[in-house]
Amino acid sequence: MDIVMVLRVILLALVAIGLAGLLVKRNLIMKIIAMDIMNTGVISLYVLAAWRRGKAPLTTDLSIPQASADPVPQAVIVTAIVIGFSILSLLVVYVMDLSRYFHTLDTERIQKKWHR
Repeated sequence: MDIVMVLRVILLALVAIGLAGLLVKRNLIMKIIAMDIMNTGVISLYVLAAWRRGKAPLTTDLSIPQASADPVPQAVIVTAIVIGFSILSLLVVYVMDLSRYFHTLDTERIQKKWHR
């Protein structure tokens, strides 16, 4: 088993752990952390998929032809990281608002108070 396959298995387990935490946990902060873990796993899987052995990430001297990596997946990964961070920060602000209004972070208690 080569290192790429081991990394794939580890990263898929990371995504599965994040998804399980998102589905099982009742605390909103724990759900946000689980979603961030899942996001990190997905971005890392994308980085692993775009990685090519023996290719430079970028070429500085264009006069010498050499194999380099495709810049499009790199741009997509940077964009995904920025979007993930902005979603995370908005979720934290939203949870802070919910906790001020409902005085709890438990999703079941919030649902009970919401339907009263």
